[in-house]
Formats: sequence, structure tokens, C-alpha cells
Amino acid sequence: MHAPDTPAPARRASAAAVLAIAGIALLSACHQDQADAPLLGTLEWDRIGVPAEASEPILRIAVHEGQAVKQGDLLLVLDDRRMQARLAQADAAVSQARARVAELIQGSRVEQLDASRAALASAQASQVESAKQYARQADLAAKQLVARASLDAARATRDRATAQVAAAQAQLRELTHGTRPEQVAQAEAALASAQAAQQALALDRARLQLHAPRAGRIDALPFKQGDQPPVGATLVSLLVGDAPYARVYVPESRRVGLHEGQRFDLHVQGSTALRHASLRSIAREPAFTPYYALTGDDASRLVYRAELVLTDADAASLPAGVPVQAQVAR
Repeated sequence: MHAPDTPAPARRASAAAVLAIAGIALLSACHQDQADAPLLGTLEWDRIGVPAEASEPILRIAVHEGQAVKQGDLLLVLDDRRMQARLAQADAAVSQARARVAELIQGSRVEQLDASRAALASAQASQVESAKQYARQADLAAKQLVARASLDAARATRDRATAQVAAAQAQLRELTHGTRPEQVAQAEAALASAQAAQQALALDRARLQLHAPRAGRIDALPFKQGDQPPVGATLVSLLVGDAPYARVYVPESRRVGLHEGQRFDLHVQGSTALRHASLRSIAREPAFTPYYALTGDDASRLVYRAELVLTDADAASLPAGVPVQAQVAR
């Protein structure tokens, strides 16, 4: 007996169902493959640049690339002769300002007071003489024995002598009362300004000897002995930190599934050992996929930069710039 033929509509429905199941399975496999795909990136170290604060020739380089240094170790020495001259000028300005303050606080010298008293006595003598001369001229004018102009001249001489006495008395009082508090305050402010400038130059001179701000390893020395780098140029590049970190790029589709502190397994190119890391941070804003991560569908996607800190005890021996692949730890 032969089975009855299946109607055409039923065969088409069955074929559509098979294709749908196959499509779902394929999409699931694609999503599973994408979720299991490694995150690509490079191994990095935190980096510190020690800049040049003055454009001076390099006298001596005390370290070499790759050398481990401790915090405070001498790295490099710049020529400080120009700064020494400026510091000497600042020292002289401080001494001058300090002497000015002492002079104002001390007040007038005895010789100045004696000279002022003598000037007052001379003015008073002239006043007495001019007063007598005016009296004689007035008596003669009353008898109409002298011209009116002679009397006016005698009066002017008497008044001028009186004014000179008043000026000499005021000058003597000024010297006797001493310096005004406002003048002393101005001199003390000028001294403080000179001392601040001196301290700034002393600090600039000390920074011509570059010391390691943190413990680390010398990564690069861009300049050689005898070079005169510009202000702000990086003279020494330091790799710092207890361990390196992997800078990887997370596809947009996997961003939600990652969180800080999450554990990862790392494969470092050139090493067969499996490394372990922890997600330290992940960027809030996306960026375009870097060229070395252009694989498959990720080539047209936005990614988030993430940093995975290695937790292995021997991670400090790994160099920077080595490619890595990271996968979420199972």
C-alpha cells in the first residue's frame, strides 16, 4: 500500500518550519560565537612624563632606559648657571627690601634731628631780624622818610621768614614722631614679595635636577646629553604601577553584560601562560573599533574601551605594547 500523498500546502508549511528552526539555530550559534569571541587589545602600563620646566642644556643623565628607579632617585640634571644668576639677583632684592624695613622701623638718625633743629634755629633768627627790619621801615614810612615800596619789601621778607620757621618746625616734628605705620606696612609688603620671588626661583633651580616622582621603570629618554629641550618637553618617560593592564575594546552588543570587578582570562601573545585580570574601568562613551580589532561583524560597530588590570604575581615582568586577547572567566 502506498501512503497518501501529502498535500502541497502542508509540504510548504513543513519546509518553512524547518527553515525557521535552522535560522534560529544559526542566529543562536552566531550570538553564542559573538559572546564567546575574545576581546582584542594591547598590554599597557600607566605612564608618567617628567617635563622640562626650563629650556637649559642637559648636563648629565643619571639613568638608562629599562632601569628600575625608586621615588626620589635622580634622573637627569640641567644646566643651572642662568638660574643661579637670577637667584643671586633675587637674594639682593630681598636684602634691599629687608634693609628698607629696618630703616623705617629705626626712624630718623640723631644727625638728621640735629640738622633739623639747627635749620629751625636759623629760620627763627631770620624771623627776628626780618621783624626788626620791618619795624624800622614802618617807623620811617610813618614819617614819610622812605618809599612805600621799601615798606612792602620789608613786610614780605618778614612773612617769608615766618613761613620758613613754620616749615622747619613741621620738619622737626616729622622726624621726631618717626615713620608712619603705613610706610612700614608698604615696606614689609615689598619684602614679602621679594621673598616670594626668591622662593619661586629657588624651587625652579631645584627642579633643574629631575627626580623620579614615583617608583617605576624608565621607558624612554627622548633627549641626549648636551641637548637643549624646549620648555614643557618630556625629558623622561616612566612606567609606573604594581602591574600592567590590558586595554581592550568591548563591542556594543556586549557592553551591558560587563561590570567593574569582573574577572577575565588573558592570553598574551608570545606567552603560553594563562593570565588573569580584573575589569578596572570601562568608558561611558563609545568609539570606533581600532584597526587591529577589525574582525567580522565588529568592523562596523562602535566599541567601548576597557581596562583589565592583571592580578598575577609575575605580571610586573610583562612589557607594554604586546597584543592580548581577553575572555570572561568561566
